[in-house]
Amino acid sequence: MPHTFAKVLFSDPVKKLQKEYGSRATYERMTAAGLGEQALGPDESDFIALRDSFYIATVTPDGWPYIQHRGGPLGILTMIDKSTLAFADYSGNKQYVTTGNLSVNDRFALFLMDYPGRTRLKIIGHGRILKPGENPAIESRLITEPGAHVECIFVLDVVGFDWNCSQHITPRYTREELEIAALH
Repeated sequence: MPHTFAKVLFSDPVKKLQKEYGSRATYERMTAAGLGEQALGPDESDFIALRDSFYIATVTPDGWPYIQHRGGPLGILTMIDKSTLAFADYSGNKQYVTTGNLSVNDRFALFLMDYPGRTRLKIIGHGRILKPGENPAIESRLITEPGAHVECIFVLDVVGFDWNCSQHITPRYTREELEIAALH
């Protein structure tokens, strides 16, 4: 998937603005050199495995963006292979907006944050929904919450990704991270 993130998201209006504000040449060189995008590798795998939450964006049939937070145990989002991610979806507020959106427009964006490390990873691709038991090989790899009812499995085929600038990320810490820091 070389250069895919930039090719998909850097539309003509985006390129025009990049040129106007002086960043276009840098992004053209990056794309030409093959920097910035590749199949998910060890760095992405490690980062994803250490997340206990992420944000997923989908689009309604009318074109409205929708963003939802997903949280759970570490590794809630699982890397199945270099271009596939998956996670179990549990019973919740019964709105089914993300699930419904993916049933008519399979495009998604993920936003994964590491506030203490001031790092973020953006991933785009195509999603599909599986019923429990439909693909035992994928389902057996997922980290699930004990006793929680899995309603479906989200399988996310990655088109591209981008590590983002840390300049404006405010460090935030969980209670557990603060308690560990206090011990040292």
